[in-house]
Amino acid sequence: MSQPKHVLDGYKVLDFSQIVAGPTCTLMMAEMGAEVIKVELTPAGDGARMGPLVIEGRSAYFVQHNRGKKDLCLNAKTPEGLKILKGLVEKVDVVVENYAPGVIGRLGLGYDVVSQINPRVVMCSISAFGQTGPLAHEPGFDWVGAAYSGITSMGGEPNGPPLFPMVAMGDVSTGAHAMGAICAALLYRERTGRGQHLDLSLLDTYAHYHEGSFQMYSLSKGKITPTRSGAHSWYAAPCGVFKGRERYMIIIAALEQHWSKLCEGMGQPGLARDPRFTDNAARMRHLNELVAIIEGWMQAQESDDAAIEILKGYHVPIAPILSVAEASRHPHLRQRGTVRTIQDPILGEFDVPGFALRFSDFPQPLTLQAPTLGEHNEEILTQWLGYSESEVRELEGKGILRSRPV
Repeated sequence: MSQPKHVLDGYKVLDFSQIVAGPTCTLMMAEMGAEVIKVELTPAGDGARMGPLVIEGRSAYFVQHNRGKKDLCLNAKTPEGLKILKGLVEKVDVVVENYAPGVIGRLGLGYDVVSQINPRVVMCSISAFGQTGPLAHEPGFDWVGAAYSGITSMGGEPNGPPLFPMVAMGDVSTGAHAMGAICAALLYRERTGRGQHLDLSLLDTYAHYHEGSFQMYSLSKGKITPTRSGAHSWYAAPCGVFKGRERYMIIIAALEQHWSKLCEGMGQPGLARDPRFTDNAARMRHLNELVAIIEGWMQAQESDDAAIEILKGYHVPIAPILSVAEASRHPHLRQRGTVRTIQDPILGEFDVPGFALRFSDFPQPLTLQAPTLGEHNEEILTQWLGYSESEVRELEGKGILRSRPV
């Protein structure tokens, strides 16, 4: 038996997803060796192909999220197109879609149909608010889910507007949640022979980011009302953003062992016994004074790097706040492949986030390439479904299949 190329080698995925959340899920599966067929609907396919940075007709955004996938572009609203998709459903282990709830059913490929064709298939539906509930049929994207979950309310200055970081935190995390659910469902299928339908949503995923808010509000009967608190934690101190001589840094020293070490590192061990700072509650009451003391010490050091090294010597959790450019060059991120350089035949070399899951049996990442629109139409229809080349040409002539080389 030949050595598998990765942990999901041999599994087949039919991927109807677009933009980020669904493509993140199927990208992670491709990174683990699954064979992924990305289905794009005519005429334009995945909207990610349109930007935001396009060079010679190629979107780096699309490339980042769709490496390692084979591409089929067709008109699913025709009998011929639907027949092709049903034929593929019969041959795959997983179906992933992130249309609005009900859309996949109107295409003729709801779970009721898919499970009849292939009772062993695991179908994963990813949406903003889930397949059920009062919000289910409202349009939604990452930041809309963040707004409903209470996450957005936690960012920004106390008297200012809510703010949100400029990253697709919910989309990417929902994709990762979906990947985990799919793998668990596949494990269950190995035991029982039964597939099932998975319902993953941005809103459900975002709720997990509240590590303390819901339970503290609930248990305090509303006396504790979590809200945005600017550069510092609303319930722990010192814990937040501090200004050094030239740059900002994160210090997390609210646990007593870290607080006392921070005081020692600053050469002020007596602060740990100061009545204003003896415990977390006292430090929160005197937060402005505490921040002034810490920043005064930091800005009095020879350099920000010197301040960091001193506190690291006392095992105080501290880190410089790196820009994207700085993070992309950091030796730790480069050595581990946290930021990775890929090669695209059109765009050339550029950096993307690496694969976060590490497996001892498969220490090297797979080399994956993103497809052009409809690049694998003929391969998929001839090799998977037994179509002849002439039948493929006929479907192309009718406009049921489409391809667009860059």
